[in-house]
Amino acid sequence: MGDRGGAGGSRRRRAGSRVSVQGGGGPSVAEEEVRDLTSAPDVGAGGDAPVPTPAATPAQTPNKDGHVDVGSGHWELRCHRLQDSLFSSDSGFSNYRGILNWCVVMLILSNTRLFLENLIKYGILVDPIQVVSLFLKDPYSWPAPCLVIASNIFSVAAFQIEKRLAVGAITEQVGLLLHVANLATILCFPAAVALLVESITPVGSVLALASYSIIFLKLFSYRHVNLWCRQCRVKAKAAPAGKVSGAAVQHTVSYPDNLTYRDLYYFIFAPTLCYELNFPRSPRIRKRFLLRRVLEMLFFTQLLVGLIQQWMVPTIQNSMKPFKDMDYSRIIERLLKLAVPNHLIWLIFFYWLFHSCLNVVAELMQFGDREFYRDWWNAESVIYFWQNWNIPVHKWCSRHFYKPLLRRGTNRWVARTGVFLASAFFHEYLVSIPLRMFRLWAFTAMMAQIPLAWIVGRFFQGNYGNAAVWMTLIIGQPVAVLMYVHDYYVLNYEAPTVGGA
Repeated sequence: MGDRGGAGGSRRRRAGSRVSVQGGGGPSVAEEEVRDLTSAPDVGAGGDAPVPTPAATPAQTPNKDGHVDVGSGHWELRCHRLQDSLFSSDSGFSNYRGILNWCVVMLILSNTRLFLENLIKYGILVDPIQVVSLFLKDPYSWPAPCLVIASNIFSVAAFQIEKRLAVGAITEQVGLLLHVANLATILCFPAAVALLVESITPVGSVLALASYSIIFLKLFSYRHVNLWCRQCRVKAKAAPAGKVSGAAVQHTVSYPDNLTYRDLYYFIFAPTLCYELNFPRSPRIRKRFLLRRVLEMLFFTQLLVGLIQQWMVPTIQNSMKPFKDMDYSRIIERLLKLAVPNHLIWLIFFYWLFHSCLNVVAELMQFGDREFYRDWWNAESVIYFWQNWNIPVHKWCSRHFYKPLLRRGTNRWVARTGVFLASAFFHEYLVSIPLRMFRLWAFTAMMAQIPLAWIVGRFFQGNYGNAAVWMTLIIGQPVAVLMYVHDYYVLNYEAPTVGGA
């Protein structure tokens, strides 16, 4: 028994010596160790020798790196397993951060090349004095600022109408007629001034008309909410009186106590189009947050002006000849070349307006609702984009236009068409009147969103729908820009030459 035990021990010592000599990494060593582990145990004649277990073998002890040696088991001899490639949809892999960084780097490099090419070709075109001339033709005539100041008349008129409705001095029918006349004048008065006053510039007209459009939407909401409050007051008088919490009365304003000039002008300057009696308020003004947003406003204002003068204006000017000659290949080339700066300027403008400017106003007024936009960049449908990129306008359309139509039994698609029709009107209102020409390109583009929404929703899903939305944004806007610029150029610069000839 001792000889057999000694023979078994010598075999184990010889195997160990071979492992130490070969380093435990060769195939012959691994195969011999597997045979040792899977072979019958070396027991004595009486069967009383201990059976070595895999956990007790020196080959399975972890090394200093915490890894088990190759010969620890037959599973470690396999280096392949059932798996998909990372780019396959079944792999479940979603970390493409490196590819996103690569796209950003390539975008920066390509736009840097375009910027250098622009500087070499045109030189420095940024001119602050020219920016001032866009707002004022005559330094002694300021029609656009005067128009904005005059808008207070219509706000006060709406307030006085509501005061008399609250005390019953006039009937609801008379109040409705007065409100309709006031709102119609808000749209017609600045349009007449923009068309008749020669000293007003197109840019000044756009700013004045945009201010009056905002006042129109705000006063429409102001009248609508106060009407709801009067209706609720009538129902409350008819219903039995209930107990009201004193704490709730102290911290909230009820109708008609909201009819004050302080409340009206807080709403006029607040970054919202929907009126409420009690707006959510932030507890304090965050000075650091406010300073960051103000610096962003100043920086992006200069950047927008520089990009428009240096990049966009030369591209538009060079696009006039292909349009005049109807050279379609050159028109498409100019369109694609204009798409890059136009889209970049639009993205910067979005951040400047909806994040920087509106947050500055909200912080100063301690306005609590800061949801000015949602994740429109993830839109997989046209409808989702329009519902999420401009939240103040979307809330107004939903609250005062879309839902009232549905409550009256209007079909959902008819109500959506009505919303796009109203939006198309204001887009054309803000473009055609300042340019003093009526081509209906903006109106047509907005109404084209209805069939486009159906096409994208019907044939494109997921990432393909998102790509389709981005494509319409990148290509659609420069098409409208070139159409209006071409017509404006022909109307104002070529018409006199033809007449003189």
